[in-house]
Amino acid sequence: MFDPTGETPGTVVVDTPNRFLYVVEPGGTAMRYGVGIGRDGFAWEGEGVVHWRQPWPRWKVPDEMIARQPSLARYSVEAGGMDPGIKNPLGARALYIFQNGQDTLYRLHGSPEWQSIGKATSSGCVRFVNQDILDLYTRVPYHARIVVHQGALNVASTA
Repeated sequence: MFDPTGETPGTVVVDTPNRFLYVVEPGGTAMRYGVGIGRDGFAWEGEGVVHWRQPWPRWKVPDEMIARQPSLARYSVEAGGMDPGIKNPLGARALYIFQNGQDTLYRLHGSPEWQSIGKATSSGCVRFVNQDILDLYTRVPYHARIVVHQGALNVASTA
C-alpha cells in the first residue's frame, strides 16, 4: 500500500489513533497491520529501536503491573515468568523496544486475544494476532527504528 508515514524504508511506525502499524518499504510503499494498543494512560510515545527479538517469549510481569494486579505476582520476574505457549499474553513472537540503550518495557507482540486488535486495552504494548506477528518478525531486523505516534497520520490517500 501507499506509505502514509514519510519515514525511511525499514522504519516501523505505530499510528496509535488509527490502530495500525506500518513497516516502511522501498518505493513509497508500506506493509500495514491492524494492532491493539495501550489503554488511556498506558500508551508509549516516542522513538526507539528493536533491540531484542524472541520467538515464543516468556512473559515476565513488571512490578508496576503487579502493583495494579497482584494476582499476576506468580508471573513476576522473580518467579521466572509465564512459560511460552498459546495462552501466554505475548503470543508467538515479541520484539522488545529500547530507547537510549534502556528497555522501555514496551513490546510488539502476538496475542491469543484476537478480539483486542483494533482496541485500546493493553498495558501499553502493541498487540498483533499471532499470524501477523509471525510475518512482522520476518520483516523487522534487530536495531530497526521504531516511531510511535499518538497523533493520527494522514491516511486518507491509502485506500
